Amino acid sequence: MKRNNKIFRKVIIVLAVLALITGCAGQEPEAEDTRTPTDDDLIVVGVSQEGSESVWRTANTRSVKETFTKENGYFLIFKNARQKQENQIKALRSFISQRVDYIVFSPIVEDGWDTVLQEAREAEIPVILMDRKINVKDESLYTAWVGSDFVEEGRNAGKWLEDYLKGQRFNDDQVNIVVLQGTAGTTAMFGRTQGFEEIAAKHENWNILEQTNADFTTAKGEEEMRRLLNTYPGIDVLVSQNDDMTFGALEAIQSAGRTTGTGGDITVISFDGTKKALEKVKTGAINVDVECNPYQGKYIEEIIQALETGQSIEKDNYVEEKVFTQKNVLSVLNDRTY
Repeated sequence: MKRNNKIFRKVIIVLAVLALITGCAGQEPEAEDTRTPTDDDLIVVGVSQEGSESVWRTANTRSVKETFTKENGYFLIFKNARQKQENQIKALRSFISQRVDYIVFSPIVEDGWDTVLQEAREAEIPVILMDRKINVKDESLYTAWVGSDFVEEGRNAGKWLEDYLKGQRFNDDQVNIVVLQGTAGTTAMFGRTQGFEEIAAKHENWNILEQTNADFTTAKGEEEMRRLLNTYPGIDVLVSQNDDMTFGALEAIQSAGRTTGTGGDITVISFDGTKKALEKVKTGAINVDVECNPYQGKYIEEIIQALETGQSIEKDNYVEEKVFTQKNVLSVLNDRTY
C-alpha cells in the first residue's frame, strides 16, 4: 500500500514546495526544499539534523547526505534545526505534510516529542531516530534508533582511567576530577555521565569536584575550564564529553600554565575521536579519546531497506566504536576524514 502512495506523495511534495516559494515573501527556502523528485521509484526520506555544533556533527550530516542520494535510489529532504527544538518539530510537521516515506531525525533533547510523533504515526510514516534517544510514553511512536552506546562510552572512559591510575603516584591518594558535560538534556550527556559515574562510584578516592555544562562547543569548553581552574587548583583529571569542548579546555589549561596528557599535570579524557583530537592523542596532549562513530547513514539505510522488503528490525541499533590511545591511534589516524 505504501508503494502505491508514492506518486501521490510526490505530488504533495511538489505542491508544498510551490506553496513555500510563492507564500514566503522576502524569505528564501532552504536549498533542499527547492528540489522535487523526478523519479516515482525514489524513496523520499526527510531528515532533521539537530544542528552543526561540532566537527562530529558535520561528519554525521555528511554520512547521511552521501547515503541518501538519487544514485542510491533516494530523494533526500534535509533540514538543519540549528539546535532549537521548535525548528525541529516544525521540520517534522513539514515532512508529514509532504507525505515523505520515512522520517529520520537526531533529537535535540529527549523530551517533548509525543505529539508530533503521534502525527507521524497517524500519517503512517515510519520514524527512525539518529544518534540521540527520546523519552516518550509510547515507544511504538518511533520505529528504530541508530547510534552509539553512550553509557558504554562513559564506562570505557572510566575503565581506561582505572587501568591508567594503577601504579601512578596518586593510585591510593585522592584523584580530583572535573567533567565538562555536553548540552543539558541530551542522550550523549546523560549516557556518558551515567557510564563514567558507575565506574567512579567503585573508587572511594575518585573525587568528582564538579560536573558543568559546556554545551559541546569549543568556546564554552574554554570558558568553563578557565572557571574550573580558578575554582579548583588541584585538578588531576579532566573528562570532556566531546572533542570540541576539549580543544577549548586545552587552551584554558595552557593559558593557566598547566600541562596535559602524557607526563603532564592534568590527565585528559575526551570523546568523539575526530582527526584533530587523535592528532593530539598521538602527540600526547590528550591521553585517551573514546570514539563516537558519526557514520550512521549506512546503518539507517539498512533499516529502511529491511522495512521496504517487510523484514523485522531491531529497535536499538548500535554502531561500532573503539577507544584510542598512543598505542593504537596510528592505525586509524591516516584514514580519519572528520
